[in-house]
Amino acid sequence: MPLMRPPAPALSPPVLAGLIGLVCLMVATAALAQPLTVHPRRIADHKAVFATVESVDVLAARARLGGTVESLRVDEGDAVSDGQIVAVVVDEKLAPRMEALESQLNAQRASVEQARTDFDRARRLRADGVAPQSRLDAASTALEVAERQLDSLQSDLEVLRQQEAEGDVRAPGPGRVLEVSVSEGSVVMPGEPLVRVATETYLLRLRLPERHARFIAVGETVRVGPRGLDPDESDPADPAWRDGTIVKVYPELENGRVIADVEVAGLGGYFVGERALVEIVTGARTAFVVPPAYVRSRHGVTVAHLDSGAVVVVQLGAAVPGGVEVLSGLRPGDTLLPLTDVSADAADASGGSGE
Repeated sequence: MPLMRPPAPALSPPVLAGLIGLVCLMVATAALAQPLTVHPRRIADHKAVFATVESVDVLAARARLGGTVESLRVDEGDAVSDGQIVAVVVDEKLAPRMEALESQLNAQRASVEQARTDFDRARRLRADGVAPQSRLDAASTALEVAERQLDSLQSDLEVLRQQEAEGDVRAPGPGRVLEVSVSEGSVVMPGEPLVRVATETYLLRLRLPERHARFIAVGETVRVGPRGLDPDESDPADPAWRDGTIVKVYPELENGRVIADVEVAGLGGYFVGERALVEIVTGARTAFVVPPAYVRSRHGVTVAHLDSGAVVVVQLGAAVPGGVEVLSGLRPGDTLLPLTDVSADAADASGGSGE
């Protein structure tokens, strides 16, 4: 009777998960076990600076009529729409002038009616042959003069009504009120600004030292931090940071500083003049950059393992895209091996024997 092989015991889920993790670790170690030849490369120097939120345009709502401010309908911080009435200015001399013109209009309308009656009578008499042509011509001329005078008075009244309507001070565009420079009862002159309105389009304005002017150009991308960010705790790799674009570089230095405007979305909720953290490029330098898997810190010393078997002590700098900057310890053309636990222990042993 042939011997029957007993069935293989089933693996429990924890054991199976451990085997899968071991296989993945072995695959990852094999993928990392690639020599790396280091060469110097250019690294951009970044600097965190503060920019202020500015409105693209700050418009003034001006009085077109001289007089007294009868009412103010907005206050600082209010949102206004295009053409919204923000204040009302009243010239107290307009009302008596309008009343006088209306009285003259009423009298002139009566004169026009009388002239039209005289013209109709003269026309009938001329048709009956009992009145000369000169009388009809005189009546026609008198009627035309009276109608022209009536039109002139109506035009004068329309001018006064338009002046009265110009007492409504309107917002020059949609935005937010920055400043109200008058109060109710103030006397204003034509052209005097009453309200300053910041348009709804905001941007960030950079003011950088003159030495950074050659690194700022239109079209470059900068990183803008979230609102209220502490510069000591900033991390430009955080998803809360956004990209902005330099849209204008002013050609004139102001107090030794170059001014540039940055366009970035999401500034509508900011206060005008509020500061925001911006990371800009202020230059470039040459350095070695290696992935973290090729260096290891043990007992306060950071080492790298060369393919020749030598272990060198390196000094690391800041983290940069692609790895970490190596300040010293490497030369161009050095080939590094990834430091696994075994190689790190061997490096420690080698370093210990050297002591």
